[in-house]
Amino acid sequence: MDAPSVGFVVSKAVGNAVVRNRVKRRLRAIVADRMPDLPAGVLIVVRALPEAAAADYARLDADLGSCLRRALARRPQVSP
Repeated sequence: MDAPSVGFVVSKAVGNAVVRNRVKRRLRAIVADRMPDLPAGVLIVVRALPEAAAADYARLDADLGSCLRRALARRPQVSP
């Protein structure tokens, strides 16, 4: 059983290096809390939009949670 994999894309459009790294750290922390809920073997890429630079932790958490729910709901069900 493979663990879920998550990658992050935070482009220069989000801000300078300090801002991009802060956004990445926040996103990593949010995803780390949600890892036990992710299906085994799933591959997820999180792309931060420029608005993420001004968003607080709670907003990022809510937005990412919403996106994950939608993405996982659309995921094809594989029978064992």
